[in-house]
Amino acid sequence: MTQHTSIALPTEDSPLVQFWNDTLAPKFQRYRHILVGGLSRHSAAVMPGLGVRPGDRILDVGCGFGDTAIDLAQRVLPGGEVLGIDCCDAFIAEAWHAAEQSWTENARFARCDAELGLGNGLYDLVFARFGTMFFANPVRGLTAMRQALKPGGRVVHIVWRDRADNPWLDAPARLVREYLPAPGPDAASCGPGPFSMADPATTRAQMEAAGFTDITFERVDEKVLVGRDIAEAIDFQFALGPAGETIREAGPLAERQRPAIEAALAALFRTAETTAEGIWMDSSSWVIRARAPGA
Repeated sequence: MTQHTSIALPTEDSPLVQFWNDTLAPKFQRYRHILVGGLSRHSAAVMPGLGVRPGDRILDVGCGFGDTAIDLAQRVLPGGEVLGIDCCDAFIAEAWHAAEQSWTENARFARCDAELGLGNGLYDLVFARFGTMFFANPVRGLTAMRQALKPGGRVVHIVWRDRADNPWLDAPARLVREYLPAPGPDAASCGPGPFSMADPATTRAQMEAAGFTDITFERVDEKVLVGRDIAEAIDFQFALGPAGETIREAGPLAERQRPAIEAALAALFRTAETTAEGIWMDSSSWVIRARAPGA
């Protein structure tokens, strides 16, 4: 499989994209087994009902390590193809490797920032799993996704619901805030954050502003893996998510409070469901479907 794509995509880096590459990508790689193994339950619940057909062209926005793009590529055979895009170099390299290992020759990958444009009228479906919440300008990013669709083409994107429905992220974050101050307004971050599209009314308005029609929301509740054991679950929260952001921004204070925070997190995770695979906690997402105008 060649690692070249004939589609020209923008590559200009914003500070947000630089932060993802420099700070977050290495941590995502370290905890790939949690992020892919756990979060895939949300996309697995959706895939059978996507209605993709042989010959379809699909764009996977924020494809991460490539697992959803590869799944989609296998569903559009024969004749179909999938392009996965992400702003992180490391994710794209991992995605190419995964495609080669699985002999998925109709999946390609490119590094770009979706908010800078994705082409016009190219795809039957644009898909995104837990990526659109991080658009610095949601309407701009969603507009690029709509413009990439053929007339009447479909978008399906998965986002987190309310904090209260996602204790796997919210409970550790609230616990950490008992020991550390909230990050300031100028804190380096992943963007608007994982819950930025939790409110259906706000997100519907953003999608309408981006030009979408026939917008629907479907709730999906699934358990997600937070670590293979308590030690790893604690390390994961120190590295990523709202708790990780608070800890990162607190600097030396977080190190001084680390023993107390670790003890509190361990007590929290001891109450969670445990299987041979690890520790599982509740999560909840919206599957948002819409269409581009046209035939």
